[in-house]
Amino acid sequence: MLNDFFDTNLEPESFFFEGCEYPWQGLVHLKSRMKKLLEEKGRNIPDTIPKSVVIKGDVHIEEGALVEENTFIQGPAFIGKGAEVRFGAYIRGNVYVGEGAVVGHDTEIKHSVLLPGAKAAHFAYVGDSILGREVNLGAGTKCANVRVDMGKENLILRIDGERYDSGIRKFGVIMGNKASVGCNTVTNPGTLMGRDSLAYPLSNLSGYIAPRTIVKVRQQQQSVERRSVSL
Repeated sequence: MLNDFFDTNLEPESFFFEGCEYPWQGLVHLKSRMKKLLEEKGRNIPDTIPKSVVIKGDVHIEEGALVEENTFIQGPAFIGKGAEVRFGAYIRGNVYVGEGAVVGHDTEIKHSVLLPGAKAAHFAYVGDSILGREVNLGAGTKCANVRVDMGKENLILRIDGERYDSGIRKFGVIMGNKASVGCNTVTNPGTLMGRDSLAYPLSNLSGYIAPRTIVKVRQQQQSVERRSVSL
């Protein structure tokens, strides 16, 4: 199943998915993997980071990463070479931002992995999620990570008639390499999007979406004469 989402022979995929059979197990082990990564890399804050950036805890920012003013970064966090963390972004613990990935203005990332080239560029929320290589989130995308009834049990997944216990209560979305969603999409807890899958703007996604699938949203648009106009 992992191959429906990621290339686990690459780095950092092989690190985050070591010993995993299913993609969501990367989230189960994320805290311990981030702890190990930061112990190996150590804390690093380049001199180019603006003074208005708030950094707390174990944070490693590689040389060549761009971190703009008035961002907040809570460790453990890793920000790779060529990554962008734009003005007003909020990173709050156990977050990996890979090489060339983008955390946009007013975007919040929590307990998540953005693999190289993944983009959450505009007003997004990404919680307890893994975004594959070159994933793109349209502006305003929200990756919900807790059921609306605030259930206390592990999230149960159903894929092709099979039932899987995810092992975690908070679970956002897994998006395979080059998957993409349009503006103002909502992914419900436990959504799985295979690689190269697409979803139209304003989608409300849930469940398993197979690789190379397009999710289309149809709405009826009607134009009528405007009968009165106040000047």
